[in-house]
Amino acid sequence: MTTLDDLASTPNALAPHYSRFRVAERLLLTGHSHQAWPDVAREGQLEAFDDAAEAVDGKWDRAAAKADELRAAVGRLLGDPGGQVALGANTHELVVRFLSGLGLQAGGRRLVTTDGEFHSLRRQLDRLAEEGVDVVRVTAEPAGTLAERLAATLGDGRATAAVLVSAVLFESARVVPDLGGLADVCRRHEVELLVDAYHALGPVPLPLGALGLSDAWVVGGGYKYLQLGEGNGFLRLPPHAGWMRPVVTGWFAEFADLAGEHPTGRVQYGEGAARFAGATYDPTSHYRAARVLRFFDDSGLTPALLHQSYQHQLDVLIRAFDELDAPEAVIARDRTVRLADLGGFLALRTPHAPRLEQELARRGVLCDHRGQVLRLGPAPYLADAQLEAAIAALGEAVAAIAG
Repeated sequence: MTTLDDLASTPNALAPHYSRFRVAERLLLTGHSHQAWPDVAREGQLEAFDDAAEAVDGKWDRAAAKADELRAAVGRLLGDPGGQVALGANTHELVVRFLSGLGLQAGGRRLVTTDGEFHSLRRQLDRLAEEGVDVVRVTAEPAGTLAERLAATLGDGRATAAVLVSAVLFESARVVPDLGGLADVCRRHEVELLVDAYHALGPVPLPLGALGLSDAWVVGGGYKYLQLGEGNGFLRLPPHAGWMRPVVTGWFAEFADLAGEHPTGRVQYGEGAARFAGATYDPTSHYRAARVLRFFDDSGLTPALLHQSYQHQLDVLIRAFDELDAPEAVIARDRTVRLADLGGFLALRTPHAPRLEQELARRGVLCDHRGQVLRLGPAPYLADAQLEAAIAALGEAVAAIAG
């Protein structure tokens, strides 16, 4: 089985399995945004084609098996084996169905969220606010008290339909602690809690039961840390989800009963996660995801090892960055944040973020920025020496800007 030493060494033990993305030859610090796919992902895509060619319309039974494999893997990653998991092309699609089932159209109930949520949720809530939905935003920072401050909004006497918050903030990589405490308060006030786990799964273990989040809705996807590529959004349903009837609903939500009667007056829904199903989709993404997650299992890339690896890699990046002794007016990191409070990437604040991203790209280091934050995202297939080389390139770029 793979060990941390295997991942830190040169060559990285996983790198040969990512030959098509050439991870051993390139400094891909895009781990928080788009990780490389292992070579077996291509096998999954080819299998999807072959099944379609052989079985024609009968491919859907095989595709359903791949979807079930993905659902089961998501459940295991969340410490919720056997839990109900709905799948979608992306998280936005699933969050919209969730929001449509909250009864917001009746008025008088608000949504509580933060000003640090990813753009798909931020934009959608902004648009709902334009249509008269009461949306309350709590300042995301400091992350250490965010759950407590969200919980405090529920005691002001106003009716709240749902609280929506990330487990790890997408801009700063800060882990949001005590979401279980927030879940307790939501439960007492009969408020739904939706946790965005996109930046958590992989770098940060998220065992729902142990964290007190068994009653939470959990949304996420595989485009980032899970290396699944596009088309692999998921929504984990809590045990009490059976009351919800999403207004935005596709015909797959009654797929199991298509041959039955469809009386007018009340739309019927399937059991469990089926009530959040959409319509005809491209199953290739599920073939790819199932094969990649099997590779994770075969390689021993457990949530515990992945967390250990990301913490180690962040420590390498932080130590190398500190050794640069870069001018803080040019680039700086928040030194008040403990390593244990970070997710899967290093956020560096700089007024030169766009230019530094370009300078790094010229030096063969791929990363990205959000506003005045330069984001450096490692991944398990990168060796320590590659991370140190990337920071050395950053030092050159900073020196070029500082003059």
